[in-house]
Amino acid sequence: MAGAACIVACMAAVPAPALAAPKGTAAPAPQQTRHRNIIFVLVDDLRYDGMGFLQPGLLKTPNIDRMAKEGSYFPNAVVTSSLCSPSRATILTGQTARNHGIVDNNDSSEAGLTYFPSYLQQAGYNTAFFGKWHMGSEADGPRPGFDKWVSFKGQGNYWPAKAESAHSSPNLNVDGKAVPQQGYITDELTDYAMNWLQKERDPNKPFFLYLSHKGVHSDPLPPPRYAHQYDKAKFTLPDSAADTPQNNEGKPVWVRNQRNSWHGIDFFYNADVPMTEYLKYYYGTLSAIDDSLGRIMDYLRKNKLDKDTLVVFTSDNGYMVGEHGLIDKRNAYQASVRVPLVVWEPGTVPAGAVNEGRIRNLDFAPTFLDVAGAARPKQFEGKSAWALWEGKQAVTDWKPGDFIYEYYWEYNFPMTPGTFAIERDNVKYIQYYGVWDTDELYDLNRDPDEMHNLVDDPAWAAKKQELRVALYQQLADRNGRHNIPYGARLSIGAVRRDVNGQHAADFPSNWYVKPNPTDRLDPILPDSPAKLKAQAAGKPLVYTPPLKEELTRQVEGAGKP
Repeated sequence: MAGAACIVACMAAVPAPALAAPKGTAAPAPQQTRHRNIIFVLVDDLRYDGMGFLQPGLLKTPNIDRMAKEGSYFPNAVVTSSLCSPSRATILTGQTARNHGIVDNNDSSEAGLTYFPSYLQQAGYNTAFFGKWHMGSEADGPRPGFDKWVSFKGQGNYWPAKAESAHSSPNLNVDGKAVPQQGYITDELTDYAMNWLQKERDPNKPFFLYLSHKGVHSDPLPPPRYAHQYDKAKFTLPDSAADTPQNNEGKPVWVRNQRNSWHGIDFFYNADVPMTEYLKYYYGTLSAIDDSLGRIMDYLRKNKLDKDTLVVFTSDNGYMVGEHGLIDKRNAYQASVRVPLVVWEPGTVPAGAVNEGRIRNLDFAPTFLDVAGAARPKQFEGKSAWALWEGKQAVTDWKPGDFIYEYYWEYNFPMTPGTFAIERDNVKYIQYYGVWDTDELYDLNRDPDEMHNLVDDPAWAAKKQELRVALYQQLADRNGRHNIPYGARLSIGAVRRDVNGQHAADFPSNWYVKPNPTDRLDPILPDSPAKLKAQAAGKPLVYTPPLKEELTRQVEGAGKP
């Protein structure tokens, strides 16, 4: 975590151990003479540094570590929406949430969407999906694009549920049939995947396997073999988790208020388990996923498929463990939007490399089609990173453009507002929709932990306004519209707070003014160089006399020439 050199050194020390039909396409991709297999392993809610080689001596993930040693690690991987369903939809459609329409974890429609495995099927691939789908709808039935299907309702269960409900089932959906879940979900999904690799797939076709784990989503339950793995581990919280004036300075009111809520470090999930204890379960659950990855990699090596198979390991979103007093995801802070990403294919993907190129979840679909030699569909918004992954493109030549982030407010978890952000040249601007609060601006070069909000710093005024304009322009959907989607509100949501905890935060002190300021209209007017100059001189841009005085003047002057 201290930099690329440290990461490489750490790795070197690891011992080796109802939907639309596919839409039309753009120009055909170059013909590939070699058909690679592709395995995509998606973890749920794994934070960006949740791998042993990044926290040596604390975390134990030998198979992930070996994958990183033999492949490439991408420390700047991010998601365009830090939430399960929108992120998964972006991965599968190659589109942003504003265009694919899966904007929350409730019941967004999948109608009209085409998933990239459909294009792999057209290119001759045998495809399979195992695990968590969770694209808004609770339905667990097979989706187009997959020859093999094993999934479950909603979030699924670590151990078999006792009864059927609207959001849970004791069964898995296996190729459209209900089959009882037998045991621990990570192991069982891996059993299905291994059986498909060994016995069910067509050996004469290249294959695409999508293994989508339930773990390490809350509430994380490790299997018995890892139940006490981290009993003696000493986990620590980030410095910004402390409720201090220094940490709170410049932070929005909603952030300070969220400390004592479902997604706040002081009352997370409305329970009293310390995060330092919760992480023992979280990482014990990850160990089963590490085992799963090891089984797959061993199969590839033993069957001499390793040099013909691209394996990608990542997460659907990040996970905060106290940063800025928050936990979980949804917001635009680094620990929420950053995800782990390791890419592996011996002989093709550079070994032991740390590649600084920024990869978005938006880029997976075009990359996989590029790997397969398939044509790129017109609706894809991402960029193929295959040349970068192969090491044929220098990081300096990889120009992914601005990173745009979007999160749409959910009634279930109303403490996080609608959030939009842009990162350009390592400067991040964040704004919030529909709340009375401050924006944020961070120089990530000097302030990677986002501790010093520069939004009111005159030296950054021009950059702030530049990013405001660019963010609005790039948030337009494919039809040029700026729509804010919302669904039916069906409950009050997770609004509870610890009765003995912190109460509502105060507004910033400079928001409190005496009545009748002479610059009453200035905060409403767009920021501009003239406004900044007036503020620097302590003068209003537009002079406004006291309201009573102005009303009296206008009333008494009514009808006079």
